[in-house]
Amino acid sequence: MSHKASGSKQKPDIGMKRWNYTNVEEFILLGLTSQPNIQILLIVIFLPCYIISLVGNITIIVISRISPRLHTPMYFFLNHLSFLDIWHTSIIVPVMLKHFLSVRKSISFMGCVTQMFIHLSLGGTECYLLLSMAYDRYVAICTPLHYTNIMHTALCIKMATSSWAGGIINSIVHTVFALQLPYCGPNVINHFFCEVPSVLELACADISLNKTVIFFFAMLVVMGPFFLILITYGYIISSILKIRTSLGRKKAFSTCASHIIVVSLFYGTIIFMYMRPGSTHVANQDKMAALFYSVIAPMLNPLIYTLRNKDVIGAFMGLTRKKNISLER
Repeated sequence: MSHKASGSKQKPDIGMKRWNYTNVEEFILLGLTSQPNIQILLIVIFLPCYIISLVGNITIIVISRISPRLHTPMYFFLNHLSFLDIWHTSIIVPVMLKHFLSVRKSISFMGCVTQMFIHLSLGGTECYLLLSMAYDRYVAICTPLHYTNIMHTALCIKMATSSWAGGIINSIVHTVFALQLPYCGPNVINHFFCEVPSVLELACADISLNKTVIFFFAMLVVMGPFFLILITYGYIISSILKIRTSLGRKKAFSTCASHIIVVSLFYGTIIFMYMRPGSTHVANQDKMAALFYSVIAPMLNPLIYTLRNKDVIGAFMGLTRKKNISLER
């Protein structure tokens, strides 16, 4: 027998069999606010953000596929990042916007699990993908004469595949551990989407093992790539400083600037979210951090790469001119 749980949290008797628990069929998401006027304002803000994110990332994918000048390892990885950002924002923003207009802000149990799984997969993949992009910049600046020999197509495919595999494995582990717990009530999640720590707080059992797993994988998936990126940029900066001309140093640094900004924005919020002691977590702060890396960052990434990148702007202008010529004919 099952029901839509609500009410106060009940800790189960350890001697009870797991199948004696009543299961939660759905969760209620509290969202960002319960005030109707503010919810309308948030729709006005986040709907354009979502549209800009989709248009920007789709544009990067289309341009990098069509333009021959962008058929390089750097844009191969950027293509994957844009594809990832499209899915990342799409599993969260539409549901969030729908809940702004809904009286009952519910999500089914399986819908919650699916959202959690995809979110974790994409987040883990981005950590490794940003590391792959850092390595690409390292080879381009530190060993430019061997760039084409090192960053060949097969290696790029292996690095991208490994990034996706790492993210999916990370997600499988967290999801499996979360599903091992009984959820018998309450069913109210103090968040705007099903993020693992918020969901685990509703379990009717001890979640200390899950917290340990989260911390271990945060070190492996988040801090591991982050420290490797820092080391990589240590070598990159050292090589840039050895360039004799200021123009050469400026040109070399400009090839890394966009990636540095994206890494700073993404890892800054992720580390703030997952690497703090449990006692210091504040719900509203966690929501703002999650909002930034899951909604704002996917919108900013294409803008950062296009506004600072002459190759992308040139390719876009070239395609626009070709389109105008074909229309005139």
